[in-house]
Amino acid sequence: MMKKAKQANPVKQANQDTISTFIGPEANIQGTLMFEGTIRVDGKMKGKIESADGTLIVGEAARIEADISIDSGVIMGEVFGTVYAKSRIEVYKPARVTGDIQAPVISIDAGVTFNGNCTMGAKTISTEETKEESIRVVSPATKEK
Repeated sequence: MMKKAKQANPVKQANQDTISTFIGPEANIQGTLMFEGTIRVDGKMKGKIESADGTLIVGEAARIEADISIDSGVIMGEVFGTVYAKSRIEVYKPARVTGDIQAPVISIDAGVTFNGNCTMGAKTISTEETKEESIRVVSPATKEK
């Protein structure tokens, strides 16, 4: 008889610090959320989420419609928008992500619904830069015979 492996707690894996801010399931926030430390969102959020060195935990009950720029993130709820993390993004079941994600380290669990582009690496172009600058597409060099 095989024993089922115990699944590690994704919230503990993401950050050993304690959660400094909690936004409960009854909360409905619109605007820009700027934070430090670790924040867990289980409510609804629409707008923008920013933190230079913070960790965002999106709980299973959360529904977020925002462009997100953070140090690291754990997503278990619903996210619509662009997610950029300087360090890492971890996405666990039953998460639903619709939008692009970018980080040097990305982990997407089996059973997650993800619709968008996934880029592993440092931030390349911000949404603000694309408004002011043109984007040049370079095709790969053709092979000579």
